[in-house]
Amino acid sequence: MGKVVVIDHPLIQHKLTLIRDKNTGSKDFREIVKEMSMLIGYEITRDLPLQEVEIETPLCVTKSKSIAGKKLGLVPILRAGLGMVDGILQLIPAAKVGHVGLYRDPETLEPVEYYCKLPTDVEERDLIVLDPMLATGGSAIAAIGFLKDKGVTNIKLACIIASPEGIKAFHDAHDDVDIYVASVDEKLNDHAYIVPGLGDAGDRLFGTK
Repeated sequence: MGKVVVIDHPLIQHKLTLIRDKNTGSKDFREIVKEMSMLIGYEITRDLPLQEVEIETPLCVTKSKSIAGKKLGLVPILRAGLGMVDGILQLIPAAKVGHVGLYRDPETLEPVEYYCKLPTDVEERDLIVLDPMLATGGSAIAAIGFLKDKGVTNIKLACIIASPEGIKAFHDAHDDVDIYVASVDEKLNDHAYIVPGLGDAGDRLFGTK
């Protein structure tokens, strides 16, 4: 069963308070999301395998640790997921970046893929899917379903806030994918917004309505 890792580091929780505030403008919102994403990335990469390598310091030859050649990839769900990319890339700059775009069909209310561009060797990579909000879970469920259809077997989901309803729906669909999140909020309201939440992450990132 996939686990939910709530990252309660004081810096993350402080920054979460700042982006929840309705008076935080787009510029500050973007910068804080980037900072939070880096901190979440630190936790999500905690279990990367290491190998021992031999190097020469200015004083002697010694053995030390290096990441064991893992192929990593980041896949933001458009458009809000874009706000999380740069922060994690600062930690793992060699990661390849794919993109998945979804919209909700107004009649069926089901997510529909309108854009998907992935590394050519995506099935060989460990992927971190990025989406600041896990509300109903529909977009993340669909995006990860597309990735699995392309042969990807090792996926983690990085969010900033999630609803209990979204987590349940997500793990009902993908019980093998771990979720990393700064906060599990109270609930969804009647309009499928997370409460207390932070509003629409995409609009706040890019200054739209």
